[in-house]
Amino acid sequence: INCCFFNKVYNRVECDVWMMQENIKLIDLIIELVDARVPLSSRNPDIDELGKNKSRLILLNKSDLADERQNEAWKTYFQAKGFYVVKVDSRNGSGMKAINNEKIERDRRRGIKNRPIRAMVVGIPNVGKSTFINTFAGRACAKTGNKPGVTKGKQWIRLNKGVELLDTPGI
Repeated sequence: INCCFFNKVYNRVECDVWMMQENIKLIDLIIELVDARVPLSSRNPDIDELGKNKSRLILLNKSDLADERQNEAWKTYFQAKGFYVVKVDSRNGSGMKAINNEKIERDRRRGIKNRPIRAMVVGIPNVGKSTFINTFAGRACAKTGNKPGVTKGKQWIRLNKGVELLDTPGI
């Protein structure tokens, strides 16, 4: 799939990075999903650069499949870099309550009330972004599959009056 912009042709990854740059202005929070079994290998370093001025939440997804001591070590590692980290399992929903509480607390500290939180869900392909959104929403609102690249474009998903998520293709 090619993306054309000002008569230039970009490959799929460049197009997705460009799309993230355009949408970063619209959001309050970046939710980055990483695979808890291989956290550094399942991160895209471009996300750090693109989201440097936004609040970040790193979700160690599939934490039930990883060693608990390693999960804690990675959580400490990312927290030392200034990120808020939550261990989750998108399939059965464990850890989801901590995400909600963290967002509410952050808004209270910033003095924001009665405004929906707009968050972008990002990560490499097949890390569980759409599964996380479906579990968090409590309904099937994002298409999922057992192969990479099921999500082809961006889509806004309104969870409730307080939270809107932007589902993005893997980058």
